[in-house]
Amino acid sequence: MKSRRRSTLPKYVSVEVDAKTGKSYVYFRRRGRAKVRMLDPPYSDEFNAQYHRLLRDEAPSKPAERADVVDGTFGWLVAQYYGSAEFKRLEARTQRVRRSIIESMLKEGVAAGGRGIAFADVPLEKMNGKAVRTLRDRKAFDEDGERTPEAANGRVKALRQVFAYAVADDDIALNSNPARDIPYLAPDGDGFHSWTTEEVRQYEARHPIGTKARLALALLLYTAQRRSDVVLLGRQHVRDGWLVFTQQKNKRRKPIHMQIPIVPALQAVLDRSPLGDVVWLVNDLGRPFTANGFGNKMRDWCDQAGLPHCSAHGLRKASATLLAEAGATEQQIMAMTGHTTSKEVNRYTKAARKKVLAEQAGELFKGHKM
Repeated sequence: MKSRRRSTLPKYVSVEVDAKTGKSYVYFRRRGRAKVRMLDPPYSDEFNAQYHRLLRDEAPSKPAERADVVDGTFGWLVAQYYGSAEFKRLEARTQRVRRSIIESMLKEGVAAGGRGIAFADVPLEKMNGKAVRTLRDRKAFDEDGERTPEAANGRVKALRQVFAYAVADDDIALNSNPARDIPYLAPDGDGFHSWTTEEVRQYEARHPIGTKARLALALLLYTAQRRSDVVLLGRQHVRDGWLVFTQQKNKRRKPIHMQIPIVPALQAVLDRSPLGDVVWLVNDLGRPFTANGFGNKMRDWCDQAGLPHCSAHGLRKASATLLAEAGATEQQIMAMTGHTTSKEVNRYTKAARKKVLAEQAGELFKGHKM
């Protein structure tokens, strides 16, 4: 027997709780149509796509094809890539971001200043390393002259994927990947600022337990997850004191299944906080946050606490740093964060490791007399 209840979900969507197992299921139920189970967490990109298809009573749409491309050009290759399995298996948000990056390159002119023939019309044999480097370097600085290596590297990453598809595809059979050996630009500093213990305490003093702001901090800090995962966490993910879920990043391509303990500090905040029905964190309208919406709200909460340089992602770094300072191994940290290689973990924790090593080195001076 299942009990059904409505919450802050979109129209026609409801949650059903199995009385025997206690598990929650989300369904799209519209009069005159069969009930459809929603396959992804509410308000995720995949959920929204399925929901709007059901509203329109449509089958999944196919990627739009470019009607003005010439065979054998870069624009033609991109059209093939959009229709490929490699592109389709990307997460919906990743598809949108990659399309945006690629489309901006297609429209640019080859000549200096972005004039002349567009890159979309360049023959594939002329899309060489020089062309890739040109496209990268045009995004190395913004209009104010500030370095923007992330934007430049985003282009290189997208081009590597497009040309990798062309090399592997038997019908295209490109001889080599011209973007493969074009290096990424070095990032500025260490990326997002990692919160210090003092900054966490300052935030907590401004946002006491019982506020959404404090709940957000606790979820980010004590789970070490990205904001795209934190906004979807809820009671349906709790199993005997553990959080069991699949990370949103690369969920369709390379899913990372997580099992992390609900530590006492997090449980204490959950017990004393207002929680949503389906997800714990909800916005002022009682609906789940989008990842970007949550990032913006976290920005407001940080500003209110006098921490304009802090961010949601910086708490993920802080969590890894705290674990490193406590003596956690790389494998232990990776088990919490979901990283599959130690490269990113090392970038997060190198300062903490240096501090621990310096402390150990300092011990060697104890007892030394001049």
